[in-house]
Amino acid sequence: MNTPIEAEVRTFNITVSIPGIRLDKYLTKEFPELSRSYLQRLIEQGYVKVGNTLPKTSYKLKAGDKLTVTLPPPVVISLVPEPMPVAVVYEDRDLVVVDKPAGVTVHPAPGHSSHTLVNALLAHCPELAEMDNSLRPGIVHRLDKDTSGLIIVAKNRVTQQHLVNQFKSRSVKKGYLVLVRGKVTPERGTIDAPVGRHPTRRKRMAVVVGGREAQTHYQVRQYFKGCTLLEVNPVTGRTHQIRVHLSAAGYPVMGDLVYGVKSPYLSRQFVHAYYLRLRLPSIGKYKEFTCELPWDLRQALYFLSLDIA
Repeated sequence: MNTPIEAEVRTFNITVSIPGIRLDKYLTKEFPELSRSYLQRLIEQGYVKVGNTLPKTSYKLKAGDKLTVTLPPPVVISLVPEPMPVAVVYEDRDLVVVDKPAGVTVHPAPGHSSHTLVNALLAHCPELAEMDNSLRPGIVHRLDKDTSGLIIVAKNRVTQQHLVNQFKSRSVKKGYLVLVRGKVTPERGTIDAPVGRHPTRRKRMAVVVGGREAQTHYQVRQYFKGCTLLEVNPVTGRTHQIRVHLSAAGYPVMGDLVYGVKSPYLSRQFVHAYYLRLRLPSIGKYKEFTCELPWDLRQALYFLSLDIA
């Protein structure tokens, strides 16, 4: 029998007036793990009260106010197989290597409960449903939604642990093709800087003191007018590591609207996972996998090659 998840209720007594502070801004400080837009929706939907009234997001707090914040329970997501196209690069009894298109989320999460890579793989590999009750069966590493390229998925628990151990020991080699703004110099190097949660923008990562160690190797593939195409090999696998490191180094990723810069030739970030090298559990030997740049990124390079950027 499943026990229903109850809503969490928090109360706050404002004892000292904070001149001009808005209700939504105050709540972002009390709930740093939640985005300001999400908290604003809670206010608008009546989950936040000041006394017995329902305030607006712009309400200015004052001494004596009593806030009651109700955090609704998370939406329960169930995994459902969906017959979607899957570009299989390699497959055996233990695992499958897929060329993930940009725009596809790897696994279900709040806001992305369906049409994910996992939903597609459940239709392609029904045995994934027998692995565990998580929303990430077989997933051992991830790619951002708008990053295209190679991702490996285990078909059974033994293989999953085998691959997890390879990633932990850093014996898996990953290669990305990344287009950045500026002329990168030197042509080969390593960015070694700790990455952690942004101190104020909690949905973003940043190079921060006290963050987790992170290293990214890079080398120049080709120079274009105002841009450089890089081959990037992350040693560690921190969230958004490549995009954060390159931005911090002064070479923001083209098309990346979070850490990088806009491009007239791109509708998403130019990051493509083109290379993977790992040891196959079935034969105990290393194997390399590659995939070509997708059409949208090839088109961007074509326009840049015309020297009209």
